[in-house]
Amino acid sequence: MSKVAFIGLGVMGYPMAGHIRRKGGHEVTVYNRTLGKAQAWAAEFGGHVAPTPEEAAKGADFVFACVGNDDDLRFVTTSAGGAFSGLRPGAIFIDNTTASANVARELYAAAAERGAHFLDAPVSGGQAGAENGVLTVMVGGDPEPFAAAAPVISNYARSVKLLGPSGAGQLTKMVNQLCIAGLVQGLAEGIHFAQKAGLDVAAVMDTISKGAAQSWQMENRWKTMSEGKFDFGFAVDWMRKDLAICLDEARRNGAHLPAAALVDQFYSDVQEMGGKRWDTSSLIARLNRK
Repeated sequence: MSKVAFIGLGVMGYPMAGHIRRKGGHEVTVYNRTLGKAQAWAAEFGGHVAPTPEEAAKGADFVFACVGNDDDLRFVTTSAGGAFSGLRPGAIFIDNTTASANVARELYAAAAERGAHFLDAPVSGGQAGAENGVLTVMVGGDPEPFAAAAPVISNYARSVKLLGPSGAGQLTKMVNQLCIAGLVQGLAEGIHFAQKAGLDVAAVMDTISKGAAQSWQMENRWKTMSEGKFDFGFAVDWMRKDLAICLDEARRNGAHLPAAALVDQFYSDVQEMGGKRWDTSSLIARLNRK
């Protein structure tokens, strides 16, 4: 049993921390900006609540974070009262936030100055994946801390892989989001076309899902997309944040992302339609608007 701290108990972090406690049997201390949520987690899972990230991190072998963006991550790590002030030498900080590769490298260096380790470890699988403990975790960092942290991460994941040095996990998550964005737009257009053509959408999807067009999005989202239901996970606001990270990185590395830039604008349209908190499959709503 290890001493673990978990910072950030949103829709992802709350169940992830729970799996570490129940499945892994580790001693877990949590911090959340909203104290009530941390207290609710401790009551449910039997852990401890810390008043600051620094207090949560003190004495911990592994410190996890799952927050919103680069600024949130810096706030809970390197600001006054941040977790890095409480890191002991040899501790391993695992960041599950989807953030930039730049902030990952920045915090890797900051942790090293304290004799600690930093792994950027964004996840894929959404709220359902977090709740069921079957996330995919893509990791950047050094092999030794990765080997030590992987068994703990595995409590909420079905796949954990080291992709390269610091920043590689975040870069891989960017690839993940780019692939999803284009795929969802294609699926939205396909369903929209089938509806306009007067086809039996269910029969069409059942048929083509057995061929080369098959995808997780098709299997899990075609029905709700065709019904105009968009409350099944990852919000448009968060996808736009992720695509902004992708497009910013592409400006630095010279990658050409015309489809991603276009889909980002489509998501902007969805936001203007009132769909900021709709899930990413809501691209079809833009096509079907009156």
